[in-house]
Amino acid sequence: MSVNSAQTEPLRIGVVLFSAFEALDAFGPLNCINDLSWTENLSLALLSATLDPVTTRSPFSPGATGQSVVPTHTFTAPPPLDVLIVPGGQGTRVSSPEIDGVIAFIRDVYPQLKYLITVCNGSGLVARTGLLDGKRATTNKKAWHETIALGPKVDWVPRARWVTDGNIWTSSGVSAGIDVTLAWIGHVYGDEKAQIIADGLEHTRHEDSTVDPFADLYGL
Repeated sequence: MSVNSAQTEPLRIGVVLFSAFEALDAFGPLNCINDLSWTENLSLALLSATLDPVTTRSPFSPGATGQSVVPTHTFTAPPPLDVLIVPGGQGTRVSSPEIDGVIAFIRDVYPQLKYLITVCNGSGLVARTGLLDGKRATTNKKAWHETIALGPKVDWVPRARWVTDGNIWTSSGVSAGIDVTLAWIGHVYGDEKAQIIADGLEHTRHEDSTVDPFADLYGL
């Protein structure tokens, strides 16, 4: 897909939210998307089970701080979408009707998407839909073993900052969400655009998806 500034229809981007999502998993890509929207025609939706604020607070650390985000749409009444970003976080580690709803939404909306992008162990949620079966994918290296167990039919790549297979882009842990989003922006809008956004963020891009020091750190 090639997109230019003259397009008349916006590229419609959605981000999935659920209780105890990882803040930077969502807001790293969102910052890139916000900056991209200064020059490109985009729309953005934040999707969750309800329109109630969604917290980043971990259920496993009751004393920890967190933030709450207000969704714009629910899974049962989503807008049309071209791109869906799926963050990870502590919330993926619980079994609940909320997480079941996230998985069902991803599975249902995928056929209409041009791109599906995951951050961290958000790839575990997509693995549970079956959409990654037979595909190459990666995930957070610290949570590697528990995440890959969710997708035994997935070709998991242990040494990768991000992996692209067809229209599905999966990335490693947390801050890798910025790199996969910049790589996607470079793919769709051109590398110069991606670099301008990275420079504005004062972020040093990982331009080689196979360079992954965290694979070494966690013995993968």
